[in-house]
Amino acid sequence: MRQSSLLPHQCESPEPAINALIDEAAQSWGRSELCRARPCLQRGGDAEPGTMCSLSRTLALLLGTLLWAPWQALHGAPHGAPLAELSGDQDFQLFLHKNLEFTRKIKGDVAALQLVVCDTFQLCKEEELLLVRQDLGIAQVPLEQCHSHTFQVEACFSQIRDGLRTYHGSLAVVLELLPGHAGLVETLQLDAANLSSNIQQQMEDLGLATVTFPTESRGLLPAFSSRFQHQVGGFFILANFQRFLETAYRALRHLTRL
Repeated sequence: MRQSSLLPHQCESPEPAINALIDEAAQSWGRSELCRARPCLQRGGDAEPGTMCSLSRTLALLLGTLLWAPWQALHGAPHGAPLAELSGDQDFQLFLHKNLEFTRKIKGDVAALQLVVCDTFQLCKEEELLLVRQDLGIAQVPLEQCHSHTFQVEACFSQIRDGLRTYHGSLAVVLELLPGHAGLVETLQLDAANLSSNIQQQMEDLGLATVTFPTESRGLLPAFSSRFQHQVGGFFILANFQRFLETAYRALRHLTRL
């Protein structure tokens, strides 16, 4: 199965091999070639004893650095909570599996409401409504910490939690738009709040620090000047929420595969 870029690729570190190469280079190269030049340089008074041997060690270290840097850049240095320890935590894995199912259920409810909006208002394709979206200023709640190569559990969970709280408030637009489906919308709001609380509780149980991100005006509902704008607003809130949930779902799923 192809490895996703959602999390840093897990593979064996080349550090031991690189360290061995450094030692071998310093011993063979330093003593044989460069150290032979030391007597001549000493006679000329241009170098202190041992200068060239020190230089050989420096060059060997530089060689090791050049070999190490591409691997480190590709796979990233460890950040945040130790993922290896979390992968062996049974309570954490149970949390992941339970909330994967919970997230899948919420995704299904959002999809059902999207279908209602499509059938009721004939608003089904995003590309036909992009200009109106720009006027309304409805932005996607970010989740970049959940698919970055420098993935951190604290940052990802904090963004998921905060985003769920934002969509809990934004769903009020959909509730006003679809009074005949108030039960489903209110259930969706409750589920979003519960999932956010679950993540917050799990962060506290694991001792993970809460990461705060700039909120700007994401939690503010747009002002609609027409019924059509209200309909388009509800359409994009659901579409954005669905994308948000898909990213959150992938993040939780990949944590189960560590």
